[in-house]
Amino acid sequence: MAAPSESLVLAPTARPNEFVGPDGTKYVVPGGWVCLPPGDAGLTRRVKAAGPSWAVIEKRGRKAFSKGLWAPRENVESARAALEAERSTEGYAKKRVADVKRREHKQAVYVLSFEEEVLGFLRFSPHWAELGRSVAKRVTVHATPVGSGTVARTERIPIAERAESAVIAWMRHQTTAYDNMVIPRIAGKRREVRRELATISRAVLDLHRRDAPHAVASCPLCAAK
Repeated sequence: MAAPSESLVLAPTARPNEFVGPDGTKYVVPGGWVCLPPGDAGLTRRVKAAGPSWAVIEKRGRKAFSKGLWAPRENVESARAALEAERSTEGYAKKRVADVKRREHKQAVYVLSFEEEVLGFLRFSPHWAELGRSVAKRVTVHATPVGSGTVARTERIPIAERAESAVIAWMRHQTTAYDNMVIPRIAGKRREVRRELATISRAVLDLHRRDAPHAVASCPLCAAK
């Protein structure tokens, strides 16, 4: 087992003070080290900059969860004291208020832009325009909150693609039986089911892109709450 001085990204094991590296090497927490819980990004950055540290990340499927940052106790305490002193100043308080206002404005602008993109993707005919606005609003409310983890929050793809994916995801939960389906635990099966439901959802959307009448009573989109 190793106890290196450099900064590492490790995975947890069954033992609380033992971790494993990407190459299988095991690491035991050195004496005098403590765990800084996740949640304070500013403090975490300072502790990392102060010297060696171990970031413990647990992967579950495609998702990764921080289990904290291990580092020498003196580095954590020093960084925390310095940050608390900085955060107690009037200048920092004013900066925080300005930052919050800036983020709120940015979010408000994004929500409006996203809703317009959703409307553009829906392209409902004049006859179904009111329904289109309602769907766009509901999809946007569901998809855009900060921290929601939805596709609307990613910047890896263009906003038009985010809007399309958000609509299909919303319809999967609101207009299909997806949430109650028992899907076999077979690799790729859930993805296959989602593709099939997406095809159905796109066909339902197409019904509302023309003025031709359809059976509203049996339309899952018209009945969606």
